[in-house]
Amino acid sequence: MCRRRSPALTLPTVTDDLLLTARDLTKKFGDFTAVDSIDVEVRKGEAFGFLGPNGAGKSSTMRMIASVSPVTSGELRIFGLDPAVDGQQIRARIGNCPQKDLLDEELSVEENLWVYGRFFGLSRAEVRQRASELLEFAQLSERHADKVEHLSGGMKRRLVIARSLINNPELLLLDEPTTGLDPQARHVLWDRLFRLKRQGVTLIITTHYMDEAEQLCDRLVVMDKGRIAAEGSPRDLIDRYSTREVVEVRFDTDEHAPHAAPLEGIGERMEVLPDRILLYADNGDAATAAIAQRGIHPLSTLVRRSTLEDVFLHLTGRTLVD
Repeated sequence: MCRRRSPALTLPTVTDDLLLTARDLTKKFGDFTAVDSIDVEVRKGEAFGFLGPNGAGKSSTMRMIASVSPVTSGELRIFGLDPAVDGQQIRARIGNCPQKDLLDEELSVEENLWVYGRFFGLSRAEVRQRASELLEFAQLSERHADKVEHLSGGMKRRLVIARSLINNPELLLLDEPTTGLDPQARHVLWDRLFRLKRQGVTLIITTHYMDEAEQLCDRLVVMDKGRIAAEGSPRDLIDRYSTREVVEVRFDTDEHAPHAAPLEGIGERMEVLPDRILLYADNGDAATAAIAQRGIHPLSTLVRRSTLEDVFLHLTGRTLVD
């Protein structure tokens, strides 16, 4: 079967210039510091990520970048502009995909795009043409007349992304874009975002999914409690802070700490979690053999590659879902 190719969207020219810079960026709510003096640089055309658990300061950072939440202190420049002075100009050049869909469920799929496009001053003809392109891009053309309330969760997220592109933005902000979606819907959404990046859109993504960060991000920062713990490409961070492989060892018990001592010395380091023990080694099979040679018989043993979850655990002493 011949599938129709998604139309190429009209997008800005990509250069190597910095699109965003932040120095000592801080956001406070009363006595609580949500974002604590972070430094960030994002270049045009890259996919940049903020990886961390809920409460790490990711969404507060995104709201400042979106120019809808004032900076408490520090410096933030987007397109070389100051959000405190040039907020309206910045917002006109940004697409924003928030955590919540915020769609009008009483309107049809295409009507949601029409209404949103008019907020940016687009003519009726421009809005309709742009909406048609975006619905094709988001694989929603066949549902254009359907009420939003009848869409699946994955379709709604694709519609939100399509809506955020109605103004032909230079920068697309995606705050936890796949939270609550099933694996199939997540992969479809990843494909749409990958296509956008290849067409030149700069992406800034917040996520607490390690696989999402590895799939989508050229570079990322690991955030914890409002601070940046590390920065680099996913591969660089794994190489720097973890080993090539990890052995997950589980015992038939509710507490794994008592089982740690007999495993000492196997691998480069060990992390003891409530439900398993992680042994970090460049050769997982050799580590597994060493466990057997010591006469230790776990309930299960799994060898896997290191991930950004292991990086976060090493840097903070806890997992991304804590």
